[in-house]
Amino acid sequence: MSIPFNRPPITGHEIERMQDCIARGKTSGNGYYTAYCQQWLAEKLDVQAALLTTSGSAALDMAALLCGIRPGDEVIIPAFTFTSTANAFALRGAKIVFADVLPTTPVIDADAIAALISPRTKVIVVVHYAGIAPDMEAIGALARDNNIVVIEDAAMSFGAKYKGRYLGSFGRMGILSFHETKVLACGEGGALLLSDAADTAAAEIIWEKGTNRAAFARGETQKYEWVGLGSSFLLSDIQAAWLSAQLDHYQAVLKERMDLWNTYHNTLHNLAEKGHFLLPQILPFCDHNASVFYIKCKSGEERNALLHYLQDKGILAVFHYQPLHTSPYFSPLHDGRKLVHVEDWSRTILRLPLYYGLSNQEVEFICDSILAFY
Repeated sequence: MSIPFNRPPITGHEIERMQDCIARGKTSGNGYYTAYCQQWLAEKLDVQAALLTTSGSAALDMAALLCGIRPGDEVIIPAFTFTSTANAFALRGAKIVFADVLPTTPVIDADAIAALISPRTKVIVVVHYAGIAPDMEAIGALARDNNIVVIEDAAMSFGAKYKGRYLGSFGRMGILSFHETKVLACGEGGALLLSDAADTAAAEIIWEKGTNRAAFARGETQKYEWVGLGSSFLLSDIQAAWLSAQLDHYQAVLKERMDLWNTYHNTLHNLAEKGHFLLPQILPFCDHNASVFYIKCKSGEERNALLHYLQDKGILAVFHYQPLHTSPYFSPLHDGRKLVHVEDWSRTILRLPLYYGLSNQEVEFICDSILAFY
């Protein structure tokens, strides 16, 4: 048996939507299917607006521009995340202040944030790893008390909730990714979620290459002209057509993933009870989206041995992330603090295959292989 780590989700209606997009005569950004997806996301996630972007990284770039990040501003970010989370702000001259994560779940430690805040802190970026949110009330209170913007990097978390609200709707801005490794996908793609009308108006200008084209198309201005800074952040409408088919069938996708996640959890539970590894811990008030299933091994050596054992069985498991604060690029800039839990998670986490279309038989084979290893 050969089991990849990931396959992009296919619901069966993508080609039909793409053909319709071609028939409509507009395949570039901000067409019929862009509007369809954006309205769908805004209504479903209960945000003021959603703008489709070429990637989750592009949505983060837009968020950094909207916040007016300048050289010397400080941005607090968990060090256990993908490079895009930091790049968007570092590219604009911000000082990145990395925070540790929790020992039980690799999300930012809300209690550790207060000590990192300075008069120059402008943004806190919350990364919802595997659809799990940290203590959003505590983080929100810190942000309000210190006039700091909260941005949610919910790239992995479409469909996940905290206290009944969708992730991405708590902060001033939220980020989604529709990369092929995510729950829903259109090859590459993302979305910027906006909770403020003023941000939405400014974001449309950034999104449309610094022009007022979106307002002009709605008949709100007589001239289509350059009115600010921006770039080409729009997702093509043909990719939006693909995404629209996935949005319309998201419940089936989430259900299948959740069933597979539960099979992993139930089958491996006894080994975890015996102390061989930790299973994902779902924090209070969180409804996750089965975006990731991982185990946390007791040591890096054991993790690597299990990784190679599974690969020999034809199972592609993976690990991530490498700690950003000790990375070749950032380590000379770091303030020297040990981020103990970030480093521990990086050494010991192992992600197992989980995707729409993975069969129960394949999950059982993976679990049997892990049982055999131990």
